[in-house]
Amino acid sequence: MPASRTAALLQWLKNFWPSPLGIDRAERVRFVAGAVFGVLVTAGLGRWWAGHGVGGPWLVASLGASAVLVFGMPSSPLAQPWPVLGGSALSALVGAACAALIPDPALAGAVAVGLAVALMVPLRCLHPPGGAMALYMVLTASDGLHLPGLSVLLNLLVLLAVAVVYNGLTGRRYPHPQRREKRAGAQAGAFAASDVDAALAHYNQVLDISRADLEGLLHLAGRAAFQRTLGDIRCAQIMSTPPLAVAADASLKDAWALMRAQQIKALPVVDASMVVLGIVTVADFMRLANLDVHEGLGQRLKTLVLGRSGQPSTVGAIMSSPVQVAQVGQHAMDLVPLFSQGGHHHVPIVDGDHRLLGVITQSDLMRTLARALQVPGEVGSRPAAAGTAAPPGALPAADRQKG
Repeated sequence: MPASRTAALLQWLKNFWPSPLGIDRAERVRFVAGAVFGVLVTAGLGRWWAGHGVGGPWLVASLGASAVLVFGMPSSPLAQPWPVLGGSALSALVGAACAALIPDPALAGAVAVGLAVALMVPLRCLHPPGGAMALYMVLTASDGLHLPGLSVLLNLLVLLAVAVVYNGLTGRRYPHPQRREKRAGAQAGAFAASDVDAALAHYNQVLDISRADLEGLLHLAGRAAFQRTLGDIRCAQIMSTPPLAVAADASLKDAWALMRAQQIKALPVVDASMVVLGIVTVADFMRLANLDVHEGLGQRLKTLVLGRSGQPSTVGAIMSSPVQVAQVGQHAMDLVPLFSQGGHHHVPIVDGDHRLLGVITQSDLMRTLARALQVPGEVGSRPAAAGTAAPPGALPAADRQKG
């Protein structure tokens, strides 16, 4: 046999070897104890019911399969109350009808199982033990009246009642929600509910998991993958250094000249020990430049930075304070909410003594995302402005690196 065919055969044979269930010991104990308790209570009440002269068996074997589902897989769509009750009762009626109308038990059993499945799917009560119930009705040639209406109906109701109580007491929601609340819209970069629907339509098979749970698992998996890729990156790894900063008593003219020369939009404001006092941004200049509404923007900015009677003249007078900062050892991903929801564009990075060590901008974070996601055409980190002569009022480069 060719090597390729041998490899294909071995790969096919591996499909017969099951993968582990992925549950811990506590869950296995909970599962087994629930099945024992559920069947025991159901059997006890069924036998008591039968002892009062009610015809039919007091317990049917398919209840064991139902117990596996409702206690072992309480979140499964196949284990919810309507499939358990409706699927079993409907299958019993179908089996009884086939037994009465089709003389050959083999043909009657096959037709009964097929019809039961054909009815359970559109009625949303697909329950695998229902197939066993339909076949049971054919093999016992029951009249179909007492069984689904009394004995088995009692079995199903008792088993469901025990499942509701037991699963609730052991931390499992039952009945388990099968629908997810509609969200206003998908977050940027995240898949939407329509994406899940499209994937399920392409898969086109019955899944033993609700659509809501599947979407939730996909979100958890995506979050874990994102955290694994980006979660270990610290602010120290992506911040721009050495940081450009100005003193609070620096003139607006000097601060504006520095921002234009370095092509930056914000400057942290620090004291002599590099402790962050605030931040001054282009937006602060624009806001104050609106004082003379009849002049053009350029003239207003010129008037502001050159100074005029009654106007602020130093950075400390227009800076935003207090300013949002982040610690140098903090996860970089902690800054995402600040940029995406908090309205920040520049975050100074400080040490434990609140002294400035660097600055992270939205562009820095985007470059990190692009690099982690291996986006083609990524650009390198913004080079530090080493060797650039600092205008009057700006702290020298050595001081910017201090701490």
